[in-house]
Amino acid sequence: MRSLSVVRAAMEIGRPMPHTTMPLHLAPMAGLGHVAFRQVLARFGGYSLMVTEMASARAVIHENRATSRVFRWEERELPYLVCQLVGATPQDMAAAAQRVEAEGFAGVDLNMGCAVADITRRGAGAALLADPDRAVAIVEAVVRAVRIPVSVKLRTLPGRDVEGTCRLVRRLAEAGAAWVTFHPRVAPDRRTRPARWEDIAAVVQASPIPVMGNGDVWHPEDALRMRAQTGCVGVSIGRAAVAKPWIFAQIRGQITPHLGLYLETALAFVAALWEWNPPAQALQLFRKWLPYWCANFTYGHAMAKRLRQPTAQSALEAALREEFAFPPALAQSPNPLLIVG
Repeated sequence: MRSLSVVRAAMEIGRPMPHTTMPLHLAPMAGLGHVAFRQVLARFGGYSLMVTEMASARAVIHENRATSRVFRWEERELPYLVCQLVGATPQDMAAAAQRVEAEGFAGVDLNMGCAVADITRRGAGAALLADPDRAVAIVEAVVRAVRIPVSVKLRTLPGRDVEGTCRLVRRLAEAGAAWVTFHPRVAPDRRTRPARWEDIAAVVQASPIPVMGNGDVWHPEDALRMRAQTGCVGVSIGRAAVAKPWIFAQIRGQITPHLGLYLETALAFVAALWEWNPPAQALQLFRKWLPYWCANFTYGHAMAKRLRQPTAQSALEAALREEFAFPPALAQSPNPLLIVG
């Protein structure tokens, strides 16, 4: 029988939950949810599970953990770490899931939401939503292949077909998915329009398995409002967690952020990047993260421009400290214009 200990700990299936115990997941984010970022996130805690950035199913089968840019982790993460796989065939996804299980991950998540053209043209990610039979076959194959929990991250079906999305979720549940994480936007919309939380509510009503809500959660009160409005069992947070890695702890009432925390976190992130990556790759990842962090500030555009100039770790650390020589003004809410896409 499949072990659901992780699911029950992280999902608290069927129980009404206060915000202190509701499931909170780090959403999968390509190029952002890497091991260095998760190391910083772990300083604050508050999450139930973290999901890796998506990993190619075909690559994972033979991937070398020591050299991989994506399929990499710390051993202490594994009890709370789910590996997300992206692929187009049941065979590839099942074989990769077996590797994930063998490495000791807490679960495997199947990507049916990525709208990037390079992914969808291969029949993977959000392309699976246009082929529900294949999507269901993938879940069935993975569930047969492993004993760890299998979850699915998906979007609304093309044409904003909410009824079709609900039917698909029911089929995924019948195929053995333990829960779904639902992002209520239609591919290829990459967050240029508001997430339709009412569609989460529709999926929750239709689903026989737990539904994690995802989309447009920027503040602790947003997470609580999403759960109240939609009935989702918990909340999966992506971009806001990159901008404010303490958000999970903040939702649980474990931390009150202060201005100095932004600098401390940025310095810790730089140190983690250079610890885990060669300098050129560390710099690349820093620049990908930078707009998210700068979105917290009123004049984040100008700050981001200045902080893109240094190229060495020591110079970056000095530049970050210089930004706080005169305390920068915080924005009331992270500026989405800095981080759309």
